[in-house]
Amino acid sequence: PPRHTFSYWLEAMPPKDTKKAPAAAAPKAAAPAKAAAPAKKAAPAGGVTKKAQAAKKAVLQGTHSKSQAKIRTSIHFHKPKTLRLPRKPKYPRQSSAARSKLDNSTIVQNPLTTESAMKKIEDNNTLVFIVDKRSNKPQIKTAVQRLYSVKVAKVNTLVRPDGQKKAFVRLAADCDALDVANKIGII
Repeated sequence: PPRHTFSYWLEAMPPKDTKKAPAAAAPKAAAPAKAAAPAKKAAPAGGVTKKAQAAKKAVLQGTHSKSQAKIRTSIHFHKPKTLRLPRKPKYPRQSSAARSKLDNSTIVQNPLTTESAMKKIEDNNTLVFIVDKRSNKPQIKTAVQRLYSVKVAKVNTLVRPDGQKKAFVRLAADCDALDVANKIGII
């Protein structure tokens, strides 16, 4: 038959049984020769052959041949949780940390000098400011405390119809709003 056909290769290959048969017969023939040795040496040799037989069996059959499939109790298959390593960037994506754009002088823009604001200064010990719309009450409180060196009791805010934020800053009992207003230059 031509070389590229399957039947050519079948004829060319030697049968598998003829190769293994002499190798299997050799250990059996060697076994009686070892039995003639003294009894003291025979005990370790028997252990070695058992180990060799076990190793041979493990190689031929495999050690995981009788593993049972895991019993699945759910009808859903979830992807297993694998190792997720944290990122280790080679260089920082930002050259420097972002600077806070809301500092004290940006938060408190200007004091309000309307009649109702003046009445609040006199009656309620409260200063009224126009503040940045993005600022919150704790930011307004710390900004007023640092700018005017006063103690603030509480802050109320509202957003006016024109879009500006108004803050009512109530001062502590030991601070007088009239003095602070004079110092600022409202009155």
